[in-house]
Amino acid sequence: MSRAITFSEYGPPEVLQLSEVAAPEPGPGQVRIRVRAASVNPLDIKVRSGLMAGTVPARFPVLLGLDAAGVVDAVGAGADAAVGDVLGVAVGGSYGEYALLDRPVAKPEALSWEVAASLVTVGQTALRVLRQLGVQAGQTLLIHGAGGSVGTVAVQLAVARGVTVVGTAGEHDIERITALGATAVRYGDGWVERVKAVAPRGVDLVFDASGAGVLADSVALTGESAHVLTIADMSAAQHGVRFSAGTTEDAQFLPELVQLAAAGKLNVPIWRGYPLDQAATAHADVEARRNQGKVVLLP
Repeated sequence: MSRAITFSEYGPPEVLQLSEVAAPEPGPGQVRIRVRAASVNPLDIKVRSGLMAGTVPARFPVLLGLDAAGVVDAVGAGADAAVGDVLGVAVGGSYGEYALLDRPVAKPEALSWEVAASLVTVGQTALRVLRQLGVQAGQTLLIHGAGGSVGTVAVQLAVARGVTVVGTAGEHDIERITALGATAVRYGDGWVERVKAVAPRGVDLVFDASGAGVLADSVALTGESAHVLTIADMSAAQHGVRFSAGTTEDAQFLPELVQLAAAGKLNVPIWRGYPLDQAATAHADVEARRNQGKVVLLP
């Protein structure tokens, strides 16, 4: 038996409970890891609260978590990794002492456990969207929610590709986003005028990572709905805008992201780590948007 965080009904963070569960057994192509860090993502909050019930109905009890980093503990037939430190997307949840990975990537020694676990979903999402938008050097890209974890990674990836990046962010994130090579402007009322002031030649593409009701104005800025993409606004179709959701194919991006992070060319800010039994507190902090960087559980 092992310890894991589960919930048996939708609700507030307090529905998360520390439970005794059977350690998962790796199937063909899978490895089991002793989890050293598991990232808390906004999707976890939506699943726990019931916001995803219409799309992905839960089979209680649910073990949450997408991203994990840890030490290989057991190996299924034909698995890519037999030993060592790895990271990847967990199959069947990562909020526990053990997790299964079916496409593990070796963790370089230069990466901390916290960064290794936090890099997975946010990095894959940022890189997927930039490719879907067809971002190219010389273009101007507007990123809404540039201060968030996905936005921060997207800023760095785009700047490294020779893209002029404008990012909307909260006042407390302006200096940090500017240091990454973007032009940061305050979000909220008047953001359109502020963006136009710093990008007088216009905006070519928009990546909405905020879900803050900015799609209509973003389409007007670019002049074409096909030039706008969101990962956070469920009203996308009403504006003719693409909604980008993750798939298993995103795993192809992880080796490149790991190499960049290990070389110091990609930074994933970590806000706080919590013991496994404080998962409810971690969720409450993320839900209240207290965090300025990634939140991780440390089993």
